Amino acid sequence: MKLKKNIATSENGFIFNPATGDSFSGNAIAADILALMKAGHSSDEVKQQLLNKYDVEPAQLNRDWEDWILQLKEANLLEA
Repeated sequence: MKLKKNIATSENGFIFNPATGDSFSGNAIAADILALMKAGHSSDEVKQQLLNKYDVEPAQLNRDWEDWILQLKEANLLEA
């Protein structure tokens, strides 16, 4: 999964889509995920880094990841 190239993000989890004018805010974990996604890391690489950094069970991370990706898709922030 890749963010669209024109999506602007900040280190505190703010997301802006200049094509639509929509903006979203997230938490520190969202900021970490966005930075990793923008750097071109694969989904598996992002998840592994989250498992290394945060105290989360893999099963919970996978559930949360699916929700996150669905939110990004619904907001039209991912490349097709």
